[in-house]
Amino acid sequence: MTDDDSDDFREMLRRFLENGEQFDVAQFAKAAGLPGDPAAIQAMLSQLQQALQHGTDGITEQLVRDAATRVANSKAITVSADVRATADSALQLAALWLDEATGISPLTATPTLMTRPEWARATIPVWIQIAEPVAKSISGAAEKLLAEQLPDDVDAERQGAFAALGRLGGTLFSMQLGQIVGQLSEEVSAGGDLGIPLLDGGNDQELRAVLIPQNVAAFAEGLDIPLHDVALYLAIREIAHARLFKHAKWVTTGLIASITEYANGIAINSEALRDAMENVDMSDPESLRRMVSNGALIPPKTDDQLVALARIETILAVVEGWVDVVTSAAAHRLPSRDAIAEMVRRQRAVGRPGEKALAGLVGIEARPRRLREAAEMWRLVNDAVGADARDALWDHPDAVPTGDDIDNPLALVARLTGGAAAPDAMDVALQELLDNDGTVDEN
Repeated sequence: MTDDDSDDFREMLRRFLENGEQFDVAQFAKAAGLPGDPAAIQAMLSQLQQALQHGTDGITEQLVRDAATRVANSKAITVSADVRATADSALQLAALWLDEATGISPLTATPTLMTRPEWARATIPVWIQIAEPVAKSISGAAEKLLAEQLPDDVDAERQGAFAALGRLGGTLFSMQLGQIVGQLSEEVSAGGDLGIPLLDGGNDQELRAVLIPQNVAAFAEGLDIPLHDVALYLAIREIAHARLFKHAKWVTTGLIASITEYANGIAINSEALRDAMENVDMSDPESLRRMVSNGALIPPKTDDQLVALARIETILAVVEGWVDVVTSAAAHRLPSRDAIAEMVRRQRAVGRPGEKALAGLVGIEARPRRLREAAEMWRLVNDAVGADARDALWDHPDAVPTGDDIDNPLALVARLTGGAAAPDAMDVALQELLDNDGTVDEN
């Protein structure tokens, strides 16, 4: 940013502080993804004033909720009674079929249906927990950058006002997060689609199993398969997720903690923000929006973050692999089971637009990169020791399979069946020596 640009930026902020109507709220609204109608502009102005007077350097839940609801409502439709009845009956039958495939106890909360806006609003508390460290880092960097641009002779009152403007970074971030949550509500068909326990209930309520009928019907449109079969398969997956998270509560705690630990390691400094803003056209709100949401502000991963990321990807893969195997077993009566399963796996592997937008905003992808390998591990375990012993691995954190078990599932099977112990370091070295015809690799 040049000196002239800095002067222009300071002048814009000065005008806003002295006369809010001179600030182009329409451009800021567009940057946050809001429509340009008068009602939306008035709401934006009110929210900006609240952010200046009472805002924090983190996420404002109401801003997230408003943006998520607006986006979710934009393409939401009232589905027919037949579609809702199909989804509802699928949830009921899925619970019975799942009883045959796993001994993990049923849910006490009745599985239910949600609309897109309902799903968006219900998942917001978990999204905020995941994303707030990044929002605070952006706001802190913005406040520092503003402070660096202030002339030395600015009075304390004006300095405080400019510091408050730094919190507008949190406002824009909140609106962007809401927009992404709203977008995700169009893409997921069930509560556990992303592998993260988003519907944890809160206030000691049990995690819920949920289907979104509109999205289930949209998923089925791409397949030459009856809607009831698709809904039933997706319902089995959803209830399997919910049962697992209910049974192994430490999975939920550990997964969210690892994601939060990763996000806490994202340190956006004022220099990085300045560099990113050099490519931003302040007259183009879409350019500002892209800067916040496309990952331009996210710094390279630290060593600690790489460790946390590996832990996240492993637990996601282990959870999703188990759900795949259990769902396949429970859905064995469905002739279309394999076709639906493959479509689900492809969708998870490629990543949906909302998932990619979320990755740009908070720097993490909620995708199990080793899903197929993890599912194969669970199949081998199931064949070797049966469903009860397979599911007993979720009884304690120390028993759950690790990344090493995904790499070498036969060693895991050997441990579980009392067979040969997994090879130790000496065994591996001797085998490598034999494989190299007795030649030692000194590297």
